Amino acid sequence: MESTIDKKSQKMSRLPVPPSKKRPLSDENQEQSSRVKVELGKRLKVSHADEPPKFRVAASIATSKPRVTPAVALPKPQVIGRQSLQVLQSKNRGNTTASAKPKATAPAPAQSATSGAGKKRAAWDLKGQVNDMKDKVTNYKGKVQSLSGENARLQTTKQQLQRQVELLSTENSAISQQLCSVESKLLSEEKKLEGAKKEVLQLTELCQTLQSELAAGKRVVVELSSCNESMTQELKAKEGRLLCLEGENSRLKTLVTEQSESINDLQCRVAEKDSQLYTLETERRRLHNAVQELKGNIRVFCRVRPTLPSEKTSSAGHISFPPNDEKAIVLSKVEESHVGREKGQSVKYDFNFDCIFPPTTSQAAIFEEIALLVQSALDGFPVCIFAYGQTGSGKTYTMEGPDNVSVDTMGMIPRAIRQIFSSADELKSKGWQYKFTASFLEIYNETLRDLLVSRPDKKVEYDIRKVNSSSNEFYVTNLRYVEVSSVEEVHELLQAAKTNRSVAKTALNDRSSRSHSVFQLRIEGENSVRDVRTSSVLSLIDLAGSERLDRSLSTGDRLKETQSINTSLSALGLVITSLCNKDSHIPYRNSKLTYLLQNSLGGNSKVLMFVNISPLEENFTESVNSLRFASKVNECVIGTARANRK
Repeated sequence: MESTIDKKSQKMSRLPVPPSKKRPLSDENQEQSSRVKVELGKRLKVSHADEPPKFRVAASIATSKPRVTPAVALPKPQVIGRQSLQVLQSKNRGNTTASAKPKATAPAPAQSATSGAGKKRAAWDLKGQVNDMKDKVTNYKGKVQSLSGENARLQTTKQQLQRQVELLSTENSAISQQLCSVESKLLSEEKKLEGAKKEVLQLTELCQTLQSELAAGKRVVVELSSCNESMTQELKAKEGRLLCLEGENSRLKTLVTEQSESINDLQCRVAEKDSQLYTLETERRRLHNAVQELKGNIRVFCRVRPTLPSEKTSSAGHISFPPNDEKAIVLSKVEESHVGREKGQSVKYDFNFDCIFPPTTSQAAIFEEIALLVQSALDGFPVCIFAYGQTGSGKTYTMEGPDNVSVDTMGMIPRAIRQIFSSADELKSKGWQYKFTASFLEIYNETLRDLLVSRPDKKVEYDIRKVNSSSNEFYVTNLRYVEVSSVEEVHELLQAAKTNRSVAKTALNDRSSRSHSVFQLRIEGENSVRDVRTSSVLSLIDLAGSERLDRSLSTGDRLKETQSINTSLSALGLVITSLCNKDSHIPYRNSKLTYLLQNSLGGNSKVLMFVNISPLEENFTESVNSLRFASKVNECVIGTARANRK
């Protein structure tokens, strides 16, 4: 029975522990739980130490044990904070103190029990034994009551602890969330820290660069400081010099003012001089034109070519130049008697022209006579210069020069071009600007050919047409017009045309020109200061040589060429005759030559004709015919020329 009571008392003194899965506790929770277990163990040991020796009791007494409150399952321990743990520890200390108080009062019955048990009752002393048992029962009842109170108190403490655990669990979850947010912030801060480290490295490198630049800048500052000192000293010297120059400047300002007034006066005088110069230039042009008109708008120069080395056997005694008249030439010939072979009387043919050039006259001397006429082309007058004569009379030599041309042997065309460009350069200072356009063609068998094209296209046709219905100017379709700006460019064109011209060998000339070559230079001038414009055409023509069929012995193509040449020259003669007779109709359309040159032969133009004759006596008849034609031209009056000025 005693063992049964002891077992029951042990069961009543121990708290039931509900089965539960243990969670891993933190160090603080583990320490707290260990402290609670130790405290409970101490209490149980005290309760067991106060128990008396085991003995049997009645069944009624044994069955009257206090009702034990069923154990409540404790919640799983969770991680709690340090502050919550401190609160729990303080409460546990208070509970421990409260539970320790009954231990002081419990030994009283134990002493009585011990004192009663010190003397062993005799077997016969049943009453004493019963009393002892009653005392023990009373003692046990007191213990049971105290344990019941302790159990109730522990249950209350347990509930309080459970509430505290719940609070701590809530607090722990909040702290866990805070911990997660703190960890995420920590990660972001670590990333920021890495970026900051990189930025620190960059800033460190930048700082090092800036430090090196700063060192270089310091060196520059030192150099600039030394330079500044030298410049300061120099500035002081300059300031002193500036003071001197200011005085000089004031004097110069006064001088400049005086000079400005003088310049204004001079400018006014220059303007007056310019107007006077323009007036004089206009007067010069008028007088120049008047002189040319007095000389005749159609003038004829006669040139006798020199005798060639191969022609020494022949003499030029039939040609004479009267010493008292520089404009006369006499051709004489002794005619044979009709009765016999004795010589008859000498027949003389006298001719007068504007100028006569003997065989010894140079190219330069001849050009001096036509230089003023060429100048008229720049003044806006159309000018035409052409050479006429029989084959071999020196027309090409007069107009172009020999094959191996030099400064002394240049013909009228290159000399005229050189004078035109030279005079244009001189007139630039007076405000004139000129534009030159050149063309070079030949009329072969009444067909136009472009001499500036090395390989002409046979399908291309060249026609002479008017510029427009209201203009009297003519142009050639499909002809190459080249804008030139220097003498050299014109010389290149002349050389190309010379190689492309049609020549052939005849009985009278080894290299006879079989076509009429026409070189034209269009001159357009403008004076923007005076708002004056001029336009003219300078035509320089080398006509094909006239020849007699019975002497040239031409056949085939040469015969056709001779007939075409003589026909065009006859048409030129008819035009000149019509101009002399002042006919109402001038037959310009009878020939391509006269149709192309109608503006240069009559009306508003200046014409100069070179009549070239041979010094050979065998060409006497042809020379007389050429001089007669030239005399007829010299008698022609085409009217007063007018400049094409706007």
